[in-house]
Amino acid sequence: MTHYLLAVHGPAEMGEFGNYGSKEAMEEAFAATDAFNDRLRAAGHWVFAGGLAPASTATVVDGQGETPVLTDGPYLETKEVLGGFWVIDAPDLDVALQLAAEGSKACRGRVEVRPFDGLG
Repeated sequence: MTHYLLAVHGPAEMGEFGNYGSKEAMEEAFAATDAFNDRLRAAGHWVFAGGLAPASTATVVDGQGETPVLTDGPYLETKEVLGGFWVIDAPDLDVALQLAAEGSKACRGRVEVRPFDGLG
């Protein structure tokens, strides 16, 4: 099996209820995502998942020089950011894409699918 990253992208600017239009919509998405996570576990696809704090909380570390340089904020200024992710185990890309479609529907966001390169 291959590990895949299912990366959830959303708007950089969030409202009171994240990128959801209401508290009810947010709670529905959270419940659907929890159910999706349960299905991933039951089917043996689950490796790890998590939501991320806002990009404004990021710190970029450049350790290429003699002394590391730390910069507050995200690496790139963009309209969309990585908001959360799943790492799954799937037999092939077709299964990973189907799971990404289910995850996208559950969390109500776009999901990017990328296989790990296997060089680890």
